[in-house]
Amino acid sequence: MHSYTAIIEHCHDTGLFIGYVPGFSGAHSQGETLDELNNNLKEVIEMLLEDGEPKSEVEYVGTQTVVVA
Repeated sequence: MHSYTAIIEHCHDTGLFIGYVPGFSGAHSQGETLDELNNNLKEVIEMLLEDGEPKSEVEYVGTQTVVVA
């Protein structure tokens, strides 16, 4: 079993949720709901894993709040 962390954004123009897995080339998708996005990402990742475990291009560190006066 594999577990991946996806970054999720919501596009106000289209109303879609967009998700991607940092460092996993090609692991991105969209959906009208969070459940649909999760299912879509799962399908994409399963398909990509058929070629073997990906080499991570970057290491996900986290998020940071930047305060601007």
